[in-house]
Amino acid sequence: MIQLYGHDLSGNSYKVRLFLALLGLDYDWIKVDLMQGAHKAPAFLALNPFGQVPLLVDGEVTLADAQAILVYLARQYGGEDWLPTDALPLAQVVRWLSTTAGEVRQGPEHARLYHLFKVGDINIDRAHQKAEHILTQLDQRLHNRPWLEFDRPTIADVAVFPYVALARDGKVDLDTYPNLLGWIDRIKQLPGFVPMVGI
Repeated sequence: MIQLYGHDLSGNSYKVRLFLALLGLDYDWIKVDLMQGAHKAPAFLALNPFGQVPLLVDGEVTLADAQAILVYLARQYGGEDWLPTDALPLAQVVRWLSTTAGEVRQGPEHARLYHLFKVGDINIDRAHQKAEHILTQLDQRLHNRPWLEFDRPTIADVAVFPYVALARDGKVDLDTYPNLLGWIDRIKQLPGFVPMVGI
């Protein structure tokens, strides 16, 4: 049985939960109480020395990092539809995983951390500027296409989705991005979709 360690308010934990649901995979959810520092406890650090969630355990496999977990699940259980293996389409999907760990993290995710969790060492003006930039890019990207790549959802969409959909938690307005709002709605209509607080 797959085990997923995470937190209910973590967008990175949620993207893995969402993908597991879209794949129709059963798993055990193990809550890591970040507010009480459980991710820094010796038992958890033995599993993931980085002290972060999510963490996936699948038999002999123990894997950290949300984007890496999406890649693993796509290749292990999802097939070509979610993550193609040919060089160019693979690179096109991986590009969005990098965007998730870069621009999306520095923009909407940091703004949410600042406002929702009171993380004080974040430059909120810069986070809002980064958020506006990446949301504009995404909205333009989705102007004449239903998904970030190809004619179907891939792990690119799953990776980018949570912190964009949660942008209002960071006091980032989504109403000026109609194409993005349409994409959010399409993801919510996917068979197996599961919500989280704020989505």
